[in-house]
Amino acid sequence: MTTVSDGVPGPAVLGAPLVPTDGGPPDATPTPPAAPPRRRRRRLRLWLPLGVIAGYLVAGVIGPLIARYDPIATSVADRLLPPGSRMSDGGLALLGTDQVGRDLLPQIMQGARISLLVGAATLLLAGTVGAAVGILCGYLGGLVDATVMRLADIQLAFPSILLAVFVAGVLGSSVTNVVLTLSITTWPIFARVARAQTMATRSRDFANAARTLGAGPWHVVRHCVLPAVASPLLVIATVQLGFVIVAEASLSFLSLGIPAGTPSWGTTIANGRDYLASAWWIATLPGLVLAVFVVCVGVLGDELRDRSDPNLSTR
Repeated sequence: MTTVSDGVPGPAVLGAPLVPTDGGPPDATPTPPAAPPRRRRRRLRLWLPLGVIAGYLVAGVIGPLIARYDPIATSVADRLLPPGSRMSDGGLALLGTDQVGRDLLPQIMQGARISLLVGAATLLLAGTVGAAVGILCGYLGGLVDATVMRLADIQLAFPSILLAVFVAGVLGSSVTNVVLTLSITTWPIFARVARAQTMATRSRDFANAARTLGAGPWHVVRHCVLPAVASPLLVIATVQLGFVIVAEASLSFLSLGIPAGTPSWGTTIANGRDYLASAWWIATLPGLVLAVFVVCVGVLGDELRDRSDPNLSTR
């Protein structure tokens, strides 16, 4: 065994820890490597849209309580003020005023509440009906499946916005009718996703084992099919939220959706279409708010789809 004498180090022993000869402290624990750029980008794609959508939710829930908005109040002295102008009552119009002197910021916050309410109610109704129909058709099969799915295919082949315009023209303008109209045009998407997932799950080993042990159809659907259907439906709902809000804004723009006295993004944009040359902010700013929300919802839906599908290479 080699020893150290007179302060002169001997030869190094294989596997022995390295001790500094100058009496300094030992090497510090190495820092963990930083996350790869791809993982950081994926985290950004998830949290940035979530933060923006959360801001919209807060503005839609709390904003109307702070900034009161009277849809029938007018102020001739404050007509067509540009963003950042002072109003006659001393208030600051951050986003300007419209053609009758109403502040655009309260209108946009009230419109966020209406648009998000319509979107959530539509997805809840269409998702519930579509999931129930899709699970029923996928589990039973046969004539019921063939009939209902062919009706869904016919409806999907028809342009959804034209169908929405037709139904809204028949039902009339109201928030409830807009929710019913958009639910009618959206349920086949949820039904087809739920049917495909049900058909893939009902023949899996755990579902066959449950039936072998004496489980009934309702037990198999509740404990085997529903957990497998929930994740794809959540992703589809996230993606469809942007399309539903755009459809609501389109109907309101055509005076077939939200009534004129109720503020919404589509109604505000329609009010400013005749003033694009002189007061561009009336239609442009609500349009930008709508576009940012739809883009964030789309990015979030794509990221949730990638995370929920193990077969994608981006997982």
